Amino acid sequence: MTEAMRPAVRAAAVTLLILVTGCSHLPTIRWPWRHRPTAPPQEVHELLITGADGTKAGFPQYWRRNTLVVDLRGAGGSGTLLLKPAEGTSWPVRLALRVTPGAIGMLELRGDQRLVLPIAPQGTNPLDLDLAPGIYTPRTAQISVSWGPDATAVP
Repeated sequence: MTEAMRPAVRAAAVTLLILVTGCSHLPTIRWPWRHRPTAPPQEVHELLITGADGTKAGFPQYWRRNTLVVDLRGAGGSGTLLLKPAEGTSWPVRLALRVTPGAIGMLELRGDQRLVLPIAPQGTNPLDLDLAPGIYTPRTAQISVSWGPDATAVP
């Protein structure tokens, strides 16, 4: 390569590099190094979720493998809701509640057994709290879920 060709080759390489990096942002071209964002989980309606007064509560439900997750991230302060299997169905084998630390201080669940779960206020990522197998059985009519500030916390 002659000395006169080096600037032209360098300019061509820089131009090619700029074009390749600029084109990686085009959504219509499927580049092998570009990954698709993961799709959000598909919402399902396996359980009837109502407030304590019987009105329908709008908490989403998702499947995480074979565990039904009831998303309580929208819950704050204090409240109560009732979980029941839909007409003609039974309870899922595994059930979990998704909460945000700091938004809820504690959860109280009443099914066949009573369970009180304090929620640590540290952290920003949602927590999936898997329910123990004895909390509900196939004969359980409903599960009451109450939340509020942690009464055991020392100020």
